[in-house]
Amino acid sequence: MDNLVRRIAIIGGGSWATAIVKMVCDNLTPKEVFWWMRDEAAVQHICKYRHNPNYLSSVEVKVKPENVFTDIRKAIKDADMVLLNVPAAFLKEALKEVTPENLKGKKIISAIKGIVPDENQIIGEFMHDNYQIPFEDIIVISGPCHAEEVALEKLSYLTIACQDTSLACEFSKMINTRYIKTNISDDIYGTEYSAVLKNIYAVASGICHGVGFGDNFQAVLISNAIREMKRFVDAIHPINRDIKESAYLGDLLVTAYSQFSRNRTFGNMIGKGYTVKSAQLEMNMIAEGYYAVNSIHQINKKYKVCMPIARAVYAILYEKHSPHIEMKLLAEEIS
Repeated sequence: MDNLVRRIAIIGGGSWATAIVKMVCDNLTPKEVFWWMRDEAAVQHICKYRHNPNYLSSVEVKVKPENVFTDIRKAIKDADMVLLNVPAAFLKEALKEVTPENLKGKKIISAIKGIVPDENQIIGEFMHDNYQIPFEDIIVISGPCHAEEVALEKLSYLTIACQDTSLACEFSKMINTRYIKTNISDDIYGTEYSAVLKNIYAVASGICHGVGFGDNFQAVLISNAIREMKRFVDAIHPINRDIKESAYLGDLLVTAYSQFSRNRTFGNMIGKGYTVKSAQLEMNMIAEGYYAVNSIHQINKKYKVCMPIARAVYAILYEKHSPHIEMKLLAEEIS
């Protein structure tokens, strides 16, 4: 990295945060990595046994015990980069003790695939408006990549997006390993919104499976979803982008089809008749698509993009429409 050592703080204790800790520890020395999570018991377990007891417990945690914190200000104090990896719905709560001064001069990396609910903002916009982070200092990570396959060191791909592509290249070197390959992009809006939308479409995919639709319809659904995604991101931020690139289409495909996709799992449960609350309790994990579809619904009141799939998911999750009826109506509308 041109002899420039970047110290990084990872904010979050879930499976994706644990996977990213693994990536950076494979490239940096343990003293250059800091980790924050709210769960005191998990921190104590990690410091003693070097494994996250709740997520990806097979991964050896190489972070120095004194660098694992429940105090977020201590975690970010000596870091040059702060990587955010908590569910979007809980980002404000996680950062409640953090001031703009605490983040001054630091690069912010978003590994969150969601929208801050009340503000209906993607993470980059939220951090810019509330913490005065310049847009050129904001990096976005997108897939296609599942934490479970990172833990198994299966070949995975990430897209690193930043308006300053030299900064994106610098960060990519921090996570490139024999099992992680990276692509560089300057489309922070498109990659962030696509990461949000693909979770909604994965929920739709799961619902379709839950109500009994087969692979043939799934193919039609996802081919329509990528076109719907393109219409929306082009309306929000119209630049020249190839929606077939892995940051957009690839991430959508893995999230819609993978056995590891929590959004697809959540949708499948809804399609089988679970309530939202019961599905969330049984999963014990956050399906970002549930929160995201409400935010996208609100944002689209301004842009009025044709989004039949997102509209159907919203109707099922927030208006309590029948999954069977909504999916049958959707099947008549898409082609």
